Amino acid sequence: MSGDPRYEIAKREAIILLVLFLAYMVWWAAFAYGLGSRNPSEYVFIMGFPDWFFYSCVLGTIVFSLILILVVKLFFKEVPLE
Repeated sequence: MSGDPRYEIAKREAIILLVLFLAYMVWWAAFAYGLGSRNPSEYVFIMGFPDWFFYSCVLGTIVFSLILILVVKLFFKEVPLE
């Protein structure tokens, strides 16, 4: 590729997003498989959801959406496409 700085910016931002995606997958798997592997009679319910589902899907989505907003505001740059 030519020495266009847009490629370096895009590469850095792609790596940041990949790290966030992998962190979300670890969060999801840890709660879904960690808490979800118990006997269903032992589940604790939060807002009508089993705790493993609430922590992995509901809370995880909220937490990582907020992290993503923060990361975009702090680390991503506006790049001219011309």
